[in-house]
Amino acid sequence: MPSPFALAFLMLFSATAFGADRSAAQDYPRKPIRIVTGEAGGGSDIAARQIGQGLNDSLGIPVVIDNRGGSVVIQAGLAGQAQPDGHTLLFASTPFWLLPFMQSNVPYDPLKDFMPITLATRASNVLVVHPGVAANTVKELIAVAKQSAQGLNYASTGTGSSTHLSAELFKAMAGVNLVRVGYKGSAPALADLISGQTQLMFITAVVATPQVKSGRLRALAVTSLKPSPLLPDLPTISSSGLAGYESAVLTGMFVRAGTPAPLVERINRETVRALNRTEVRERQLSAGGEVVASTPDEFTAVLKSEMAKWSKVIRDAGIRAE
Repeated sequence: MPSPFALAFLMLFSATAFGADRSAAQDYPRKPIRIVTGEAGGGSDIAARQIGQGLNDSLGIPVVIDNRGGSVVIQAGLAGQAQPDGHTLLFASTPFWLLPFMQSNVPYDPLKDFMPITLATRASNVLVVHPGVAANTVKELIAVAKQSAQGLNYASTGTGSSTHLSAELFKAMAGVNLVRVGYKGSAPALADLISGQTQLMFITAVVATPQVKSGRLRALAVTSLKPSPLLPDLPTISSSGLAGYESAVLTGMFVRAGTPAPLVERINRETVRALNRTEVRERQLSAGGEVVASTPDEFTAVLKSEMAKWSKVIRDAGIRAE
């Protein structure tokens, strides 16, 4: 049993360490903040820049957006090698925490090597079909798919993307045969769907809206649990026969593991303040998304739930990253 002297020393050491961590949080930031994210112009980049502007305004220090295209491994590597002092942040979307299930030897663990700061945004997809498909509802689409010996072809962008995973989850829950036709970009995928080369696709609300209004495509439902504000008249897939169906593109902020808890709290507070600005919420809404701005614990719970859910879909469908 530790001596009274040893216990007193441990208590003093712990109090001193906590005090140092708290002081570091109060002094934060001491230099420019770098937010590592995906390619310029992408969904993560836009949200990261909105957060960066908010942090700049509230903290009065430059915020640099470090765009790194290609694999999320590159982005994770940069953020994971930075000092755990909160001056290098990682702003990533769903592929960051799902890649380890689709590729061997991924050099990071999203929950062990990083600490979640906040779930920033959530955006749903829309299930659309070519007008030639004899289905006006999700139930009718399922019936058509079950009646087809060859199944229906669905267009999707990159392997493991939201357009791909949304369709595979639908396929699994509905028990239908859907055949994937992969494309390198959304433009050729959309063009082939409009021309009738494929029968259905899951796409963002912003992309779907003009095509649906023009009659080139027919929208059946949204992938969120609640109706989309951009397409309020559309039902959800969950309410249309596949109870519990939900698929969304999530974005969130992370920091390297080992960052002191008081500093994580400070970064969360400042990031949430930036996300809750009226102009940020309005722009996200116009892009088909919504601001979430969660606590670190809430984000951690979402990550664990998402990873458990999608790892099964990925495993059952045999999805491997390209």
